[in-house]
Amino acid sequence: MSISILRTGVDLIEISRLVDLEPKIKTRFLDRVYTTREKEICGENQATLAGRFAAKEAVSKALGSGIGEIHWQDIEILKGDEGEPILHLHQKALERSNQLGIKIWSISISHNKTTAVAYVVGIG
Repeated sequence: MSISILRTGVDLIEISRLVDLEPKIKTRFLDRVYTTREKEICGENQATLAGRFAAKEAVSKALGSGIGEIHWQDIEILKGDEGEPILHLHQKALERSNQLGIKIWSISISHNKTTAVAYVVGIG
């Protein structure tokens, strides 16, 4: 396989940013950032939510746009058969990935008690 495109992105978030949100604001935030399937996967697990938030940011960085032109829900992080994060791109994120020629994505998410981090690699 010949690689002509290699894009990376990384993001780090303090889990307390989600924990400390006011309940009214948090509901709107969750609905704006996460898809229904992501919310089902994460439930109330704040570290898992933070990891997916970091992953979305990392993907948007790899796409070279950041969040704005690409919307939060255009980037969806689901679970594979073994619990691994699986990236699904929709709408503007998918369009941008196709424009860049990125065909394969790999994503890793981790967290400790206070911080979540995500790293993504796109190749084409």
